[in-house]
Amino acid sequence: MSERTRTGRPNRLAFAAAVVLALITAGPMLLMLSGALKPPDDVFDGKVLPTAPTLENFQEVLTGAPFGLYLWNSFLLAAGVTVAAVLFHSMAAFALARLRFRGRDGIFFTLFATILVSMPMIIVPLFIVVRELGLLDTYAGVALPMVFQAFALFLLRQFYLTMPAELEEAAKIDGCGPLGIYWRVALPLSRPILAALSIFIFLGAWNSFLWPLTTTSDSSRWVVQIGIASLQGEFAGEWNTILAASTLASLPTIALFLVFQRQIIESIKTSGLK
Repeated sequence: MSERTRTGRPNRLAFAAAVVLALITAGPMLLMLSGALKPPDDVFDGKVLPTAPTLENFQEVLTGAPFGLYLWNSFLLAAGVTVAAVLFHSMAAFALARLRFRGRDGIFFTLFATILVSMPMIIVPLFIVVRELGLLDTYAGVALPMVFQAFALFLLRQFYLTMPAELEEAAKIDGCGPLGIYWRVALPLSRPILAALSIFIFLGAWNSFLWPLTTTSDSSRWVVQIGIASLQGEFAGEWNTILAASTLASLPTIALFLVFQRQIIESIKTSGLK
């Protein structure tokens, strides 16, 4: 068997597997878009006649409900949570990785152990705390409990542990303290992983449903996921309208991935090399 044959067959198998995985991933999205573009009476009614695509369902979503406001609320929530989480977690991870103080490892393992605690387990006491602080029906009340991410702290700490000590020593010679080392050395080095982490945090906040539903009763504070749930009651049985709303809600996340896919790949490569 020639060298070309031996190397070509695994490549073809890998390509075929990639195509199958891509179809499995894109299939639900294509079905959602297809349903959103169908006329109101041609979804899930057994008809097989072809129909021309229409934007009527999107117009119904945007005019029949304040869906633009829901999208804006989700953007504010996701952007605020992402900025705060990246800033505080990078600072905390740097301190837990590069600074030496008593109880450092105990603090880290205590914080990391919270990854085993899911939101439904703490939603009642968390709601009581937010209520006592007077933060119900506010952006702060929804966003603040979502800022802490145990996985983000773990990931950044592991990255900072691999930072060469020579860079830190050189920064100290130049007169930098811990804050200067963090800002001028650690933060620039961690840009790829911070970019990927920002995307994951943004997507998690964008798709949040349970906690915003618990803390907001004012419809002007609803996020897009609650808005889609409310449409299921307002447009009961009109699944094409629900699919149109879901398509609109997914567009920002798809655009975010397309814009920052290079940073995601770079972070994976960097983590692998470490």
